[in-house]
Amino acid sequence: MSSPRPRTRPTAPARRSARLALAVPAALLAATLTACAGSGPAGSAAQEGGDGKAPGTSISVNLRGKAAAPGEPVKVTLAHGKLKTVSVTAGEGGALAGRISADGRSWTSERVAAPGTAYTVEARDTDGGSDRAAFTTAEAEKVNKLSLAPGKDTTVGIAQPLSVVFDHPVKNKAAVEKGLKVSTSNDTEGSWGWLQDHSGKDRVDWRPREYWKPGTKVTLDAELNGIDTGADGGWFVRDYRTTFTIGAAQVVKVDLDGHHLSLHRDGERVLQVPMSGGTPGGDKASWRGTAVLMSKEGTINMRSETVGLGDAYDKMVDYSMRLTWSGMYAHAAPWNASYFGNANRSSGCLGMSDADAAALYGQVRVGDPFEITGADAKGTVAEGNGYGTWNVSWADWQAKSALK
Repeated sequence: MSSPRPRTRPTAPARRSARLALAVPAALLAATLTACAGSGPAGSAAQEGGDGKAPGTSISVNLRGKAAAPGEPVKVTLAHGKLKTVSVTAGEGGALAGRISADGRSWTSERVAAPGTAYTVEARDTDGGSDRAAFTTAEAEKVNKLSLAPGKDTTVGIAQPLSVVFDHPVKNKAAVEKGLKVSTSNDTEGSWGWLQDHSGKDRVDWRPREYWKPGTKVTLDAELNGIDTGADGGWFVRDYRTTFTIGAAQVVKVDLDGHHLSLHRDGERVLQVPMSGGTPGGDKASWRGTAVLMSKEGTINMRSETVGLGDAYDKMVDYSMRLTWSGMYAHAAPWNASYFGNANRSSGCLGMSDADAAALYGQVRVGDPFEITGADAKGTVAEGNGYGTWNVSWADWQAKSALK
């Protein structure tokens, strides 16, 4: 049987939210919990006119109305007695988990209320009384989104970091980082580090202290719905999730001075080929340090003007393996055959014969590290130029976390 009509209290004057500049009443939502004193179902005596009804016990909710400020935890407070259960559900069927305080007087959600979402609050006290309330949060004036690497349910190499690139600037880095939950099948030690992507966008990567162990299963739960990323950034209005697995322990070792590269699997060399790196002494030189295979792109058109080298080349290139955003690849370069094994004369890439490039292309995996050594280089791969995170010491990498 139904409970009596809830009593309400007068509301306080409205105030404006500094964050969203929308009207948000400051008064707490008042609702009545009723408990039946008779032996019938809760609320039965109240429906029959209130005879035998226990004194009403009021709850208050810190958010109310149709334009409540998002980004805050939901808090339900009981004026008298103790709460037994509280549920806060979103219109799409999701729910906010939370905890009742030690004294039983209040409940607070673990996560914040998201923008543009209708919520229903249902509470029950230890005397059997119950009631519900509802509120809707204001729409986000600006929405932030992200892209994730690696892709969902992929198998990647031992150097592949988790990489998150944001559409808009992130000022509230600590709040965002708190929502990024990484779990692994073997408790891998790792850290987030903030950097600027080669595109100029804000980016945060999670890398292990050392290369991943083969077979490790990794999950990222980006619990970001309702997080305000700050000025010019906007709000997140959804969560994200990705999973991936680490493949075999493969490392490509590139010797620029010796003009060859080799593929090592589980510590054993399985392939060695002659090659020609970038022409030393200028912009055409190759990068040194650890680069990570970003993608296997097959046959692509490479044009020198896209990497700031004028009209030096315009070629269709086979077995293309991208190593940096700035345009360094390993690929087939039959036009440079006379230099393989004896000189660096490319425009920055690692060139091989068709057969050798095909052999390497067929065995490497996205996420495999290319460890490049030698004096004939123009510098070290930057952390945002592809996945150059391995060129930063572990201590320096940890210092890039917003939660250090």
